[in-house]
Amino acid sequence: MTVRLSTKRAVIIDDNESIRVVLRAIVRQAGLQVVGEARDGESALEVVERWQPDLVCLDVVMPGRDGLEVLGEIKRRLPRTRVLMVTGQSDRQSVESMIAQGAAGIVVKPFNAARVIETIERAFGIGV
Repeated sequence: MTVRLSTKRAVIIDDNESIRVVLRAIVRQAGLQVVGEARDGESALEVVERWQPDLVCLDVVMPGRDGLEVLGEIKRRLPRTRVLMVTGQSDRQSVESMIAQGAAGIVVKPFNAARVIETIERAFGIGV
């Protein structure tokens, strides 16, 4: 069975508008449809509930609820949704915590388009 990313929907959650703009372009370049965005943990859960996306690009450090708390809630509510954590924290403990809580992948800032697309494809089992 071949996974077609063009049929997949994505939500981008980051408090930095510039990061959201760049991620939106990269996710679209990967072939997914960006259906929603949020800038904090509270609105993130509302957007994810509304759209029930296949993929969420989720910042770790945000105002209000942080990304790790939001990750846990997304995985409880929508266990099939793949969540990519977008973070500047790449130390072993942080990475292990994100994976343990259900992250499908980690994109470390600063990132480039090729690395993000590769991480998205891996999350969907493409090119593995």
